[in-house]
Amino acid sequence: MHIHILGICGTFMGSLAVLAKSLGYRVTGSDANVYPPMSTQLEAQGISLMQGYEPEHLQPHPDLVIVGNAMKRGIPAVEYVLNEGIPYTSGPQWLAQYVLQGKHVLAVAGTHGKTTTTTMVAWILEQAGLNPGFLIGGVPKGFEASARLGGGDYFVVEADEYDSAFFDKRSKFVHYAPRTAILNNLEFDHADIFDDLAAIQKQFHHLVRTIPSMGKIIVPKNDTNLADTLAKGCWTPIETTSIQPTNSDWQAQLLSDDGSHFAVFYQGQNQGEVLWGMTGQHSVYNGIAAIAAAHHVGVDIKTACAALSAFDGVKRRMELVGEVNHISVYDDFAHHPTAIKTTLEGLRKKVGNRKIWAIIEPRSNTMRMGTHKDNLAQSASDADQVIWYQPAGLDWDLSPVVAASSVPAKIAQTIDDIIEEVSNQAQSGDAIVIMSNGGFGGIHGKLVNALKAKFAM
Repeated sequence: MHIHILGICGTFMGSLAVLAKSLGYRVTGSDANVYPPMSTQLEAQGISLMQGYEPEHLQPHPDLVIVGNAMKRGIPAVEYVLNEGIPYTSGPQWLAQYVLQGKHVLAVAGTHGKTTTTTMVAWILEQAGLNPGFLIGGVPKGFEASARLGGGDYFVVEADEYDSAFFDKRSKFVHYAPRTAILNNLEFDHADIFDDLAAIQKQFHHLVRTIPSMGKIIVPKNDTNLADTLAKGCWTPIETTSIQPTNSDWQAQLLSDDGSHFAVFYQGQNQGEVLWGMTGQHSVYNGIAAIAAAHHVGVDIKTACAALSAFDGVKRRMELVGEVNHISVYDDFAHHPTAIKTTLEGLRKKVGNRKIWAIIEPRSNTMRMGTHKDNLAQSASDADQVIWYQPAGLDWDLSPVVAASSVPAKIAQTIDDIIEEVSNQAQSGDAIVIMSNGGFGGIHGKLVNALKAKFAM
């Protein structure tokens, strides 16, 4: 069977491609934006990639086309599929039909932290010897790829609230029927498809309706938007998470201010400690939720704590991509003001008084629409110097964000300008965080090379 995937280099669709290849299908795909790390992973799997969306990519006809949710009517390949009557489906529907049937699905949903938390759950189950299958919307460290079929009863899936396809506007996660569900948090996002917070809450409640009464929902105690969603009706036992002193079923006691060391309490009893390389309270929340999910499928809490203590993270989530003359360069996926804020708060607690540079590309659809622009200046307040990249096609002016900033900030029009300024001014001990949910023109490697050239002189 030949499957062709439209939009194959998206994190979700790329992971589907890995699963389809593992099932023995011939897999090809096309995308308008082919860049690492997903393109590298796919090529390593022997999957043929094509640039653009041309009808010729579908000749001869594949047996099935999986249509990514970025595809729209009017795209030549989409029109060709419809006109030629080639069988097609959405990615979530294919996953549910071909992979998830008969599995105990552990799903991770929420506005922030899905990729990292999904990886944590998969990692804990792996270390516990359960050989889980998984689909992660990123490239995890510690595993060979972002998805695998696994060999046991469990499948861990990143459960995205984004729509399924141009012909199915339900959220992806409605297809997955999880028995264990982590709801990390809930804020307004994806303004290109949701009119308001209530519209997102409606989709989350659709998910809640699919979780069996013998399942489990894991949710932070302090998230009022999730509480309001669950109040619409819930038929599944709930376990809550928190950081002390807030009381909940699962609690973390911070043993270091930056979140790199914490104790795990369940039903008031100290169960173990996690000492890891992650930072920030958001990471602690992710970790506690992952431990709770693993516990629901029988993993001992001490085993889960030991697994997280060896957890190496996910590419592009505060990933250290270079260290030159004691200048640290990080790559982070932050795509929302809350994600920017929590990431920089965690880094500040980790590095103390070291200078932090934040280089931010507002690239997500919601960012490009300017939906969160009033919160952006404050989100970067833990940095010492902020550079906002104003790419071509951004629908609004970043000047008010710079004007409202409580720390030194400026706008850059080109990547070369950013590299020149930062490489010239950065000093030993500085920490540089590059934030974007896209490739950002390869700025990470270019900046590291520019720093190496500077200090080699």
